[in-house]
Amino acid sequence: MTGLTNTIGPGAETPTFPAVSIGGDVPDYFALLKPRVMVLVIFTALVGMVVSHGHVQPAIGVISLLMIAVGAGASGCLNMWWDADIDAVMTRTAKRPIPDGRIRPDEALSFGLVLSVGSVLVLGLAANWLAAGLLAFTIVFYAVIYSMWLKRATAQNIVIGGAAGALPPVIGQAVVSGSVGIESLVLFAIIFIWTPPHFWALALVKAGEYAKAGIPMMPNTAGPQSTRRQIIYYSVLLCPLGLAPVALGFGGLLYGVVGLLGGLGMIAFSIQVFRNREGEAEKRAAMGMFGFSILYLFLLFSALLAEQGLGLFRPVMGA
Repeated sequence: MTGLTNTIGPGAETPTFPAVSIGGDVPDYFALLKPRVMVLVIFTALVGMVVSHGHVQPAIGVISLLMIAVGAGASGCLNMWWDADIDAVMTRTAKRPIPDGRIRPDEALSFGLVLSVGSVLVLGLAANWLAAGLLAFTIVFYAVIYSMWLKRATAQNIVIGGAAGALPPVIGQAVVSGSVGIESLVLFAIIFIWTPPHFWALALVKAGEYAKAGIPMMPNTAGPQSTRRQIIYYSVLLCPLGLAPVALGFGGLLYGVVGLLGGLGMIAFSIQVFRNREGEAEKRAAMGMFGFSILYLFLLFSALLAEQGLGLFRPVMGA
């Protein structure tokens, strides 16, 4: 398989690839961009723009969001190019375009590089070079620091690598204001702390596949019980952190209610993960945590969007 030089970890299965045809279909290239991640990136970047209390021309705002999404998709494409060997041995990822033989690795690499450079340049020209620089840093961090180094080297891969997924609100604020403020930094911190319990819940269920691929995820290195404890620790930390926008004055009553109930829900689900350690009950608890964590982040950011973008902001007494 030409163009693929990375290797899976010690003890992992050696992947076998089907014959690769030259050139994939449009849906195959779109799949390389991890579209579900792109949607989340657009959403969180939009919230970062809205909480900035600035003004940006609608056309520039739309172009900027599109370029942020394209940059995120480009980093996802480069991640799939690098991880094609381990994707091939994991059931969850074996049907991705590269291991499934629909797109050659060198085609994916070229596609990802062109989109990376293009998205940064267009964002810089359309908005400003601070936002473009932050997007470039995000792409490099995810594609190089996380994918090529952290993911295969340490069980803290998700913790440190989560910084890439937490940066879109910061880029969004930079688009509007030309600077980075406390609002987007708080949103960055919320996503950063949310990421480990979110992914570790899934990792508890998929531990066997990660072991087969030689990826040192937390359940495989520290053990499931240690992972469950850390899920609780991060969830407990996330609850008050999620309420920081209220204390800082850019989160109102609606956000406060969602943040409090959602934070308590994260803790409750993490306790269920800790208590259920075997069989189907373990899987249900972990997947319940995984699913609720997605809902929590969506509702939290939706509340901010509704308050700041739709005029529903009502101050919390004493805030």
